[in-house]
Amino acid sequence: MRVVLLQDVPSLGKAGTVVTVAEGYARNYLIPRRLAEPVDDKRLAEIKRREEQKAQAKAARLEAAKRLAQQLATTTLTLKARAGEGGKLFGAVTAKEIAAALARNLNLQVDKKQVLLASPIKELGEYTVEVRLAAGVVGKIKVAVEQE
Repeated sequence: MRVVLLQDVPSLGKAGTVVTVAEGYARNYLIPRRLAEPVDDKRLAEIKRREEQKAQAKAARLEAAKRLAQQLATTTLTLKARAGEGGKLFGAVTAKEIAAALARNLNLQVDKKQVLLASPIKELGEYTVEVRLAAGVVGKIKVAVEQE
């Protein structure tokens, strides 16, 4: 019997997939527990339509992320920090501060985990910082740390 899974079932698959199972397993276990429902042509067409919509939405998000990455490549983000002699900062510029500056200056909401910074910036100067915008899309932005 062919059924569509309504929830993730470890031994069968993820929600939304169509699987073939024994009729007794479907009628006695999956359907009563609302883990699956029988598939007909109408349901198959609906599943296919949803998958196409998800694919289109994902492609649109990916394209928007690529455009944003190109825009970031030409942008310089300036941060002010207190520094002592020799350009050493009294603190450090962290991924959290860079994410906050992106939100404040460019209206770009990113999580601090999306800012790929190997170690905090501890000296004045200009740095290239990578920002993960989407799966497989990384934008590079110049961050200038200047004396306050």
